[in-house]
Amino acid sequence: MSQRVNRILKEARSQERLTVLDYAEQLFDDFIELHGDRSYADDGAVVGGLAYLDGRPVTLIGIQKGKNLKDNLNRRFGQPNPEGYRKALRLMKQAEKFNRPVITLINTAGAYPGKEAEERGQGQAIAQNLLEMSDLKVPIIAIIIGEGGSGGALALAVADRVWMLEYAIYAVLSPEGFASILWKDGKRATEAAQLMKITAYDLLEMGVIDKMIPEHGYFSSEILLHLKESLVTELSYLESLPLEQLLEERYQRFRKY
Repeated sequence: MSQRVNRILKEARSQERLTVLDYAEQLFDDFIELHGDRSYADDGAVVGGLAYLDGRPVTLIGIQKGKNLKDNLNRRFGQPNPEGYRKALRLMKQAEKFNRPVITLINTAGAYPGKEAEERGQGQAIAQNLLEMSDLKVPIIAIIIGEGGSGGALALAVADRVWMLEYAIYAVLSPEGFASILWKDGKRATEAAQLMKITAYDLLEMGVIDKMIPEHGYFSSEILLHLKESLVTELSYLESLPLEQLLEERYQRFRKY
């Protein structure tokens, strides 16, 4: 068990994993990236825009990690500022206006913890997303594609369906942080991860997520094909539901915790 958890931790954080922009290119058609929160600035850690999935117009939003050191520094290693979450919310409200389903791809250790982010309302931006997504009047599917860390991930994961890739993690804080708090020893991260139950296997069993996407390699065509087929099927089902039922089921999904 510890070997599997250790492997999942390592692979969830690997720079070889597909990023949001990789998925936008390989899984969707005609992706057009939109920028800015119309209030302060554009945040490179959050990317989003319009795309087609098997001919269906969708809004795609995700947390983007870099491919190299320079890119990671520009994107703060995938840790969004408040303007990133506000950009995401702007795009979700736009999707609601034009009746487009929303797909979010999440890979972040957490929201950016800097002083400037707090001054610009980091907590409020995350809370506003939670509130708005709970009542957004279009289907939402959220997918954890790498790390799903704390409220920084949850701010894009209040969805009708929450999925995870097999080698992804989803947790209230990092295993290192958990180990440091509990045992004053961050090196016991693998042991902490086992206790926290942060893998897709654990979370699927507990009902926190709805589906695990098997992985056969970082750039496996099988992953993309399976994911695309699953998205098309699930969106068709969600779009067939009456709006009142869609929102009530989303509400009850999170109330059961």
